[in-house]
Amino acid sequence: MTLFESAVRPVLFRVGGGDAERAHEFTLKRLAALPAPVRAALKARYATAKPVEVFGVRFPNPVGLAAGMDKNGVALPAWPALGFGFVEVGTVTAHAQPGNDKPRLFRLRDSEAIINRMGFNNAGAAALAERLQRLGPLRSSKLGVPLGVSLGKSKVTPLGEAVEDYLTSYRLLHPYADYIAVNVSSPNTPGLRTLQDKDAIADLLGALRGETPVLVKIAPDLTEPAIAELLEVCLSHGAAGVIATNTTLAREGLAPADQPRAVEAGGLSGAPLTEKARKVVHFVHTETAGRLPIIGVGGVMCADDAARLFDAGAALVQLYSGFIYRGPALVRAAARSI
Repeated sequence: MTLFESAVRPVLFRVGGGDAERAHEFTLKRLAALPAPVRAALKARYATAKPVEVFGVRFPNPVGLAAGMDKNGVALPAWPALGFGFVEVGTVTAHAQPGNDKPRLFRLRDSEAIINRMGFNNAGAAALAERLQRLGPLRSSKLGVPLGVSLGKSKVTPLGEAVEDYLTSYRLLHPYADYIAVNVSSPNTPGLRTLQDKDAIADLLGALRGETPVLVKIAPDLTEPAIAELLEVCLSHGAAGVIATNTTLAREGLAPADQPRAVEAGGLSGAPLTEKARKVVHFVHTETAGRLPIIGVGGVMCADDAARLFDAGAALVQLYSGFIYRGPALVRAAARSI
């Protein structure tokens, strides 16, 4: 057991009377306030040099922070210090929005899982662009690692106007991003997953053409024929890659003590998603014959989970729930697993 698991995590899990979202906000504020000498010391301990180039972008190591952890980019300098080889901020929307009603974030400790129905709560694309502008337009040159930006659809925007909504965010943010992730797979915005349909994703990718690589984030709950159809569109419309996967609506694999939480609406992440994510990554890699780079995400709770995603065909991996439960030692171990 690491120092984080024995000493830091119990404290964080008690913040706000055990309220997961309050603990999340508390942690972000502390990370944002880390002084430069502390960040340097952390980086010396956790950073791993395993350089790799994917979709034309050079990564110092292939383990990144998944979207959702730092939606508004408030703690950007902290993530490379904790060993991450790239950072994905967001998901952000063209319009600022509060997200769904609280409570909306739940830990399932025995299952090492999380259920969230946040609903793309964020300050909006313009606010994120203003913050990133302070880093300058050279993206990773200021942050030290590549920066991805995840875009979603504003809840107030009708599905028929989704392309223009994404395009508004893209225009504001692509100058600051090493890649753009198109999130059409969150289960927490009504109707969003219909944008994974062949015609819808074709229209969206056609509108977002540009110099910045665009990746599509897919749900783990799609059937293989549906994934295959989506991949065909990604290949024919210039997508730079796929992020596999988002959270799942399924509730398999929960520990008995966590079964009462299974009724909570939202997407499930963490250990119950490990095998499902690996299978989707393997299917995408096989179906595209390796032509479409994959960021594998979902249930990476140990170095072996990361290694199995790489073996399945992932070029990069991301952490979210695993980082919550395991801390920065997991970042280092995952980076060393290849």
